[in-house]
Amino acid sequence: MKPWRRRTVKALLVLGALFAFLSVFAIWVERQALDTGEWTNTSGHLIRNQTIRTALGEYMVEQLYENVDVEKKVEEVLEELPGKAKELAGPAATGLRQVAVPGVEKILETGTAQSLWETANRTAHEQLMAVLENKKESVDTANGEVKLNLGSLLTNLAGQVGLGKSLAEQLPPDAGQITILKSEQLKTAQDIVIAIKGLALLFSILTLLVFGLAIYLTEGGRWITVLFSGVALIVAALLVLVLRQVAGGIVVDQLVKQENIKPAVEAAWSIGTSLMVSIATTIIIVGVFFVAAGWLSSPTGAAKGTRRVVAPALDRYLPYCYGGLVLILAIYLLSASGVGLRTFLTVVVLGIMAAFGLHELSKQTAEEFPGLTFGEVLAPTRAAIDKAVTDAKLGERASKIKLPDVKRPDVKMPEVKRPSGIGIPDLRRPGGRGRGRADETPAAPPPPSRAEAMQEEDARLSSLERLATLHEKGILTDEEFAAEKARLLKL
Repeated sequence: MKPWRRRTVKALLVLGALFAFLSVFAIWVERQALDTGEWTNTSGHLIRNQTIRTALGEYMVEQLYENVDVEKKVEEVLEELPGKAKELAGPAATGLRQVAVPGVEKILETGTAQSLWETANRTAHEQLMAVLENKKESVDTANGEVKLNLGSLLTNLAGQVGLGKSLAEQLPPDAGQITILKSEQLKTAQDIVIAIKGLALLFSILTLLVFGLAIYLTEGGRWITVLFSGVALIVAALLVLVLRQVAGGIVVDQLVKQENIKPAVEAAWSIGTSLMVSIATTIIIVGVFFVAAGWLSSPTGAAKGTRRVVAPALDRYLPYCYGGLVLILAIYLLSASGVGLRTFLTVVVLGIMAAFGLHELSKQTAEEFPGLTFGEVLAPTRAAIDKAVTDAKLGERASKIKLPDVKRPDVKMPEVKRPSGIGIPDLRRPGGRGRGRADETPAAPPPPSRAEAMQEEDARLSSLERLATLHEKGILTDEEFAAEKARLLKL
């Protein structure tokens, strides 16, 4: 390969890794911050976290006591009691607060409270997106603010922890509101949204196109470029995961000064960036496929052996391989949720690159193994099995097996006494009668007929033929063959 091509390929690999690195953040911001459904889903995960739920419960109780004079309300209730019960208003309000915090935590575990939380987040995000995309005239960059309104949740909690419905209704309208974006920040946020929406698609497509161009410009040893493209993707994704950990610590330290709520913010960062981990993991999986494709095209012995195995399939069924690839991609697109233009184009580009890889692999196997059949591929396996059987010397081992001696049990027949003068029929002579004796020698069996003799001879010849076949296949050694043959001839 010419020097300029080599330098260009290396530069493209580095550029592709950079685009992959940036695409993870662009996709994460687009989906996590700009997608209302993803935002609401993440908010549901947040409130289901114990640490975050505890911090939220403390905030809600604090909002109750800041916006309502609980001690005064308790004092009004105690005035109706006799004696000096009114003096207990202060301690009663403090005790009620201590009880309210764990009580609110339990209420936040209920489906009703979590539904109110998710609804508030969805409404706030829809308002945010309306402002950022200039779809809402009532809130602009001059005097508007985007807030997360937890008033409904706060009112519901106040009524359930024992403060009373009348007290909950006295909460001011701005109670339980969290400012997400201030008016002076909206203009900058709008500019960022415009940039992010284009960058997510741009970086995703550029990453694959740059790697594809590097592979195309490579002359000789293209498999190395394919392999290093996969390595570049994996390294870029791993750097994202490392940066997430480092940035998480910095963000928490910079934004949070109170030590008691740092665990909740750390948990929120972990949940909020879980989508980033998912995107980076997907890029790692794609990189592994690139590495596997590069290895499969390499001149190593293992790779060549693998190509020999798949050569008949690529030679005879290549159209079906293309069809299977299209089917897999179609199933992914149909089963994935929220498939947008970026996801669709990314899958299409990956499919084109995979189809090109199949085409190149089929050309390589056709040159290396022309006309190879499945029978020829399996021939070494059959030979290895036959050799294993031969090396095992099954015939020799079988001949050395000694069966246990089986002794006939010694059973004495009872002595039968017969009356004197009565003879026993002699069954050896037809119609004969006489006195049989126990010590008389039984008559010899009649000689076999000609048919029986021929059957025995045929059986012996058959046994000899099988013996010769086992000897030819190497299952029986020469000594075993000679011994078995002699035994059969003696029969």
